[in-house]
Amino acid sequence: MSPTKGLCISFRTVKVQPMIPAFVLVLIAMIYRIAAGILVESGSATWLSNFAPFAAIALCGAVFFPAKYKFSVPLLALLLSDIVLNFYYSAPLLHPLIVGRYFALGVVGCLGLLLQRKRSLKVLLPASVAGSIVFYVITNAFSWVSDPGYTKSLAGLVQALTVGLPAYSGTPTWMFFRNSLLSDFVFTGLFVLCVHFGKSLQPSRADSALARAA
Repeated sequence: MSPTKGLCISFRTVKVQPMIPAFVLVLIAMIYRIAAGILVESGSATWLSNFAPFAAIALCGAVFFPAKYKFSVPLLALLLSDIVLNFYYSAPLLHPLIVGRYFALGVVGCLGLLLQRKRSLKVLLPASVAGSIVFYVITNAFSWVSDPGYTKSLAGLVQALTVGLPAYSGTPTWMFFRNSLLSDFVFTGLFVLCVHFGKSLQPSRADSALARAA
């Protein structure tokens, strides 16, 4: 291997290594979403409904992850959890609501791209609230459009954004939003902590990587 090629590989490694704790956090969030979805479906933990921080994963991933992981990791985590949960629910994977969910994550990810140079908690915590709102509005708008239970009027849209359809759940839509908002807020703080923790371990690793490439 040439010194130049070895140096490039070392730099790529140095760039990815600080993100390892954040990658692990995303994996934990994915496993948690699967476990919570099964518990909610069984009726043993309905209070966990929508307590899953995927909007925050999309936001923070776009802010912090290297370029090729910014969208791929959040979307892959959501896809894998969707596959498991939809298999458990015996539900189709291709559905307008699922399409709306991925579209919403893409929009939140684009918001994250705008904040790549503003990585402080005082910026990202309000941004996580904005991301939660964007995700909530888009996914419920898709629900309003695709579900025949909603009248296709302003009143039907307001119903989708506030109380939802009682035939599906006794939990109003705004409570799902509350859970999503809280989970996104907490996850964003944890994600930033994981990134800083990963970077605190980085200097000695970076020096040894560059030394091996020399």
